Amino acid sequence: MKKPEILAPVGSPDSLYAAVRSGADAVYMGCKSFNARIKADNFGDEEIKNAVAYCHSRGVKVHITMNTLISDEEIPEALETVKRICSWGADAVIVQDLGLASLMSKAVPEMEKHASTQMSVQTAQGVQLLKEMGFSRAVLPRELTKEEIKNIKDRTDIEIEIFIHGALCMSVSGQCYMSSMFGGRSGNRGLCAQPCRLPFCAENGTGNDLSLKDLSLIERAEELTEIGVDSLKIEGRMKRPEYVAAAVTAIRSTLDGKPDKEILSNLRAVFSRSGFTDGYFSGTRCRDMFGIRQKEDVTSATNQVLKSLSKLYEKESGNIPVSFFLTVVENENISLSASAMGKTVYIEENCVPEKALNKPLTKDGLAERISKCGGTQFYAQKTEIDLDEGLIVPASAINNLRRSALSELENAISSVKLNIFTDVDIKTPVYKTEQPLKYNIRIAKASQLPDNLDNVENLYIPLNFEENFVENVKKLPLNVGIEVPRGIFGNEILVEKYLDRAKSCGINIAYCSTLDALALAKKHGFIIHTGFSMNVFNSHSVAFLDSLGVKEITLSPELTLKRLAKVGGKTKRGIIGYGRLPLMLTRNCPIKNGTDCGECKSNKFLTDRKNMKFPVVCHFGASEVLNSQPIYLGDRLSEIENLDFITFYFTKEKKEVCEAIIDAYRKGKSVKGEYTRGLYYRGLEG
Repeated sequence: MKKPEILAPVGSPDSLYAAVRSGADAVYMGCKSFNARIKADNFGDEEIKNAVAYCHSRGVKVHITMNTLISDEEIPEALETVKRICSWGADAVIVQDLGLASLMSKAVPEMEKHASTQMSVQTAQGVQLLKEMGFSRAVLPRELTKEEIKNIKDRTDIEIEIFIHGALCMSVSGQCYMSSMFGGRSGNRGLCAQPCRLPFCAENGTGNDLSLKDLSLIERAEELTEIGVDSLKIEGRMKRPEYVAAAVTAIRSTLDGKPDKEILSNLRAVFSRSGFTDGYFSGTRCRDMFGIRQKEDVTSATNQVLKSLSKLYEKESGNIPVSFFLTVVENENISLSASAMGKTVYIEENCVPEKALNKPLTKDGLAERISKCGGTQFYAQKTEIDLDEGLIVPASAINNLRRSALSELENAISSVKLNIFTDVDIKTPVYKTEQPLKYNIRIAKASQLPDNLDNVENLYIPLNFEENFVENVKKLPLNVGIEVPRGIFGNEILVEKYLDRAKSCGINIAYCSTLDALALAKKHGFIIHTGFSMNVFNSHSVAFLDSLGVKEITLSPELTLKRLAKVGGKTKRGIIGYGRLPLMLTRNCPIKNGTDCGECKSNKFLTDRKNMKFPVVCHFGASEVLNSQPIYLGDRLSEIENLDFITFYFTKEKKEVCEAIIDAYRKGKSVKGEYTRGLYYRGLEG
């Protein structure tokens, strides 16, 4: 059975050496921009070029992270970065942004694209869409169970990568807006401030009900191998090299059938949050998954532990086998050929053997000297010698021959086939609309539906609607669509049944906020409108969705009104103009830490250290943490340009509140109570 790749995080040169010398098969690293760990040391251009050569000469692949959303102004620089990545010979690029992925497919189709976990793809149908988009690998969310991972692997034919060890975010990656809404530092832009690690309290909860322990599946590596997972990824580009060395060594020893308990213990000592959890993988989502970084977690990384771990990578591991053929014959310069990883080099030393006076060379003696590869990444697997009898040469000449051959072999191995980058046209049509804003309404339950629906164009209702409700709303002078859940996970078959039911009831529009939802709706023939968490951040993402036949696009809530007005493309677009923006999509309900689901009745909330309350709502096996205040722009309508619609995203509101909000919009008035402008004015840091 083929062992999966061990993929290690590299945030600094020291971590690079730690990863490679400890036995990683591949590493991932970021440039100085466009990566989800902007605060890591990261690498400059020349450093990455040298790192790629270093890794390739040791049989290690290099993946470059470009796993953030990219603005229209940044697209030229992003493509220039991709062009440089091609010139460095990197093996793959990890991508989140739909627009960048689309442009890369045109500019450098041969370059491997890996779909970042930030793309939030959780289903086999979603992974299949990634393949159609030109991705060769999908990095799955950390929230999936063993059975769900296996189901995806069995039903798809691109590579599957999962996180085996490292930090767990409470939210599904790519579906979190908490850091950006709180302080303008977006996880989608590589600047997450981790506010979830602060106290957020559910009634009778842990007191830190948005902070999970770190993930560790190292002891279950054999099960992952049996599933057929292609790559085991370690999280931690912000962590120290001892952590990287310990994690790689622990996984390697486990895959080799020799699990090292001491290394696992030291790995926990160097970094953990109250220990580790495998709750998502095993399907035991509970209070025990939660934890924080405590004093004992910090002090456990003693100097003795760190010194022990640093020894794992202080020397080259010597893991690349070399075959030597040495020639020492009369009247000819001595020569050596060396072969490894499909490459062969030939070196001739300016040294002709002489007749020995007393101790002639022997094959055993020469083999011993040629085999001394210490201090390099090589070891002598096979040594053949052509030796005439009675000869002698200086030991220094043999040593020079070996050193020169290994140096040339390293250069030969590190040379790679470069991907050809072709410049592409990045112009998109300027978008202008002279039509007045239309309204779209999203409701969470039938009782919220307002009576006055003037100027409402689309109504989005829950996927599990009551059929008599649909019969009534179909009589209204508007379009009716069903909302496909953002968190589908193992409920793909159930979602498809509901989609079939909606079609049979005459509903033809699907409101989709993830690629999974889009793929399922497209499969069932729906007209597709996309929601806010599709993370459409630039004109090229609009163009890509347009190519899939999407008819209406909700642009990213992390864009300012000024940027929104400049987004190009041809497709109708709009924004969330009212609503408690879901700050997190999570599979482990924080409310369950203190309350049984039967007692919850969707009326629970989290309280932060400032006594702000954040409602939590659940559906289809997932939970959403809503903002404490709704977005409202009804008194700023004159400042909204080049948008076709405003969506009222109703979640917890009663019918009379829904009607009051829409009425205030119609009149362009402010509303009573506390509300936020979101990021439409203040924007994001960076």
